[in-house]
Amino acid sequence: MPRHMPHHVNRLTIAIALASTALIAGQAAASGFQVREQSAKTLANALSNAAAGAEDVSFMAYNPAAIGNIDGNQVAGGVAHIDADFELQDATASQGPIVYGVNQSGQGGETATVPSFAAKMQLNERFDLGLAIYAPYGLSTKYDEDWIGRYHAVETELTTIDFQPTLNYRASERLNLAVGLRAQYADATLSNAIDFGTAAALKGGTPGRDDVIGTVEGDDWGYGYTLGALFQVTDKTRLGASYRSEIDLTLDGDATFRGTTPYSDGAVATEADPRIIDRGGKAELTTPANLNLGVYHQLTDRLALMANAEWTEWSSFDELTVEFEDSTDDSTTTENWDDTWAFSVGANYALNNQWLLRAGLGLDESPVPSPEFRTPRVPDADRQWATFGATWMPSPELSITAGYMHVFADDGGIDQDGSKEENATKGSLNGTYEVEADVFALSVDYRF
Repeated sequence: MPRHMPHHVNRLTIAIALASTALIAGQAAASGFQVREQSAKTLANALSNAAAGAEDVSFMAYNPAAIGNIDGNQVAGGVAHIDADFELQDATASQGPIVYGVNQSGQGGETATVPSFAAKMQLNERFDLGLAIYAPYGLSTKYDEDWIGRYHAVETELTTIDFQPTLNYRASERLNLAVGLRAQYADATLSNAIDFGTAAALKGGTPGRDDVIGTVEGDDWGYGYTLGALFQVTDKTRLGASYRSEIDLTLDGDATFRGTTPYSDGAVATEADPRIIDRGGKAELTTPANLNLGVYHQLTDRLALMANAEWTEWSSFDELTVEFEDSTDDSTTTENWDDTWAFSVGANYALNNQWLLRAGLGLDESPVPSPEFRTPRVPDADRQWATFGATWMPSPELSITAGYMHVFADDGGIDQDGSKEENATKGSLNGTYEVEADVFALSVDYRF
C-alpha cells in the first residue's frame, strides 16, 4: 500500500459517496438513473404510449400537453413497486499485494415503492391547468458490509420528488401546446467501506479487516422546465413530442464514520486519526435532458397501436467534482457516459366497453460506455422489456389499471482498475454483473 494513502482516505470517502449520488437510481428498471414508472398505463404498454398516448392526466409526467386531450377535470394516483435483482459473479478484488477476494459474488438488489399523483382542471375552451407530483429518479441498493466490493459501495439510497405545475394551450381542435415548471428535491444516503486496517498496519491494524464505514447524507432543490406538443393528425392518428430540461443540483452533505471492528471503531470514537473525523462536503450534478417522440394509431374500433422513441442526454454527465469544507483538495470522478435511445412498441385491445388489454416490448441502451466505467452502484447494461396489463372501466368517469414489466438486462463486465487515481483507496474490482427486475404498477384515475 502506498504511504500516501492516509492523505487520500478522508477525501475519497466523501467523494465516493457524494459523487455516486448521481448513479444510483433505476439501474435495473431503466438505464442510467431514471425511473419511468409514473403511470400503470404507460408501464403496461412498455412506455410506447408515453409521448402520444395522452389517455389520462398521469401522462403529464411524460408529455405536459397530454392534459389537452382530456376534457373537463381529472385526478389520478398510482404506485409502482420495483424489485431489482443484480449480482456480481466471479469477482476478484485487490489493492497492490493485498487480495480482498477471488471468484466471489455479491448481491445488491433492493426493492423500492414509487408513488405518483396528477390532477388537472379545464379553465376554459383554450387553457388547462395541471399539477404532477412524481419521482423521476431513485432506488435503493445494499450489499453486505463484508462483500468483496465493499470499498467501492455498500449502501446507496436516493429519493427524488418532482413538482410540475403545467399550463396547456389548445391552439386548435387538433393541436395542444404545453409548458411546465419542474421543482426537484433530491435526498441521498451513501456508504462504502475504507480499508483502514491497511492504512494503520504499522500501528496494529489488520489489512482488509479493520474497516471503517463512511456514510454521507446530502440533499438539495433544483429547477427546470418541460415542453410538450400533441397533434391529432387524423381522427385515428396522434403524434406527440416532449422535452424535459436538465436540472442542476448541489448536494450539501455531512460525512460520518464508524468502525466495523473494536480496533477501527476505537479509532473513530476517540478521533485518533484525522482521516476518519466527521466533516462536510458538496457535489454538483446534473440530471440530464431528454426528448420523447411518439405516435398513437387507432387501427380498428378495438385495436390501437403505438410506438415511442426516447433520447437522453447522458453525455452531460461526463465528470463529477466534489468540494470540501476544509482545506482538502477537490476530487473529480470521470464518468464519460454516452447519450442513449430507448425504443418501444405496444398495443391495446378492447374486449368490451369495460376492459382494455395492454402489452408492449422495449429496448433500452445503457449510457455506460465500457466495463472501465461500470460501478457497483450502477451495474448498468443494455436491457429489454416485456410488459402486459389491463384497464377496468366500471363507469365512464373511473378507470383502474394494473401493469407488469419484466426487465431482461445483458450481462455487464466491470473492470475497475486500482491504479487509477480515483481508485487509490478502493483498489481494483473485476467481475460480471447479472441484472434483472420486475415492476408492478397500479393506478386509478377519475374524471369529473
